[in-house]
Amino acid sequence: MLKYLVKRIGTAVITLFVAATITFFVMNLVPGDPFMSEKAPTAAAKAAMEAKYGLDKPLVVQYANYLKNLLHGDFGVSYVQAKNKPIMDIIKQAFPISAKIGAIAVVVATVIGIPLGCLSALRREKWQDNVIRVLSTVGIAVPGFVVATSFMILFAVKLKLVPASGLSSAAAYVLPVVTLALSPCSYIARLMRSSMLDVIGQDYIRTARAKGMSEFITTFKHALRNSLIPVITYMGPMIANVLTGGFVVEKIFNIPGLGRYFVKSIESRDYTIIMGVTIFYAAILILMTLVCDIIYKLVDPRIKLDA
Repeated sequence: MLKYLVKRIGTAVITLFVAATITFFVMNLVPGDPFMSEKAPTAAAKAAMEAKYGLDKPLVVQYANYLKNLLHGDFGVSYVQAKNKPIMDIIKQAFPISAKIGAIAVVVATVIGIPLGCLSALRREKWQDNVIRVLSTVGIAVPGFVVATSFMILFAVKLKLVPASGLSSAAAYVLPVVTLALSPCSYIARLMRSSMLDVIGQDYIRTARAKGMSEFITTFKHALRNSLIPVITYMGPMIANVLTGGFVVEKIFNIPGLGRYFVKSIESRDYTIIMGVTIFYAAILILMTLVCDIIYKLVDPRIKLDA
């Protein structure tokens, strides 16, 4: 296990380096600069701002300085949205908001998705299975921004059951949480159904039933446990994506989380925020994938994690 963890940490460092490198050079290939949003800055003012942030240096020097700062946990400062505010401070301020909504959405998606998938598999070709399959397909197919807008118009504007934006009350969490949880819940249900159908057809399940073991124990002690592996595989990147905030969802519901900062940074060409959030997201994605690999071992001891 220790050898495996060391190898994965080394791979994670290399992955973050590649992500930082690609993001840096792609940002520098984008036409324009963050100062284009200023009110017609003079050539002298623009040159002064570029010198202040080190953008007047050769690209290779900028890249070397950027990597050097990253090693010290410095993502730079915002050029536009929160002028001269460190990106790390922005992440510390915005990420807890996104993480809170995301954590609730993950729990909702898991608690609902897994039982629905099990029910669909156990009631195969029955009306319950057909309804769950249709709903889960719709949940996966419909884009998040369509779901968010539709929910806002229906439940906030028309019915006035919940607030349309912000996080001023507990009710304000309903729409963003449901919107974030809908697609993962649907996907988990589909994965769980397919995996459960495969497992309940295995010889050891038929043997357990032949020995007189109750259907409840056969399903939830043996079949369910072995059916969770594909779901755990999906949950790694899903958790990373949801915890960092649905970028479009936070924008639509006006939630001051990391996702909204990211969208605004694209609109305003605030490159340091784009790069910082991208690297932060990559780090969380790698961490969640590692955690899921370890959970594999807890769910199924037969799985080997040796390097």
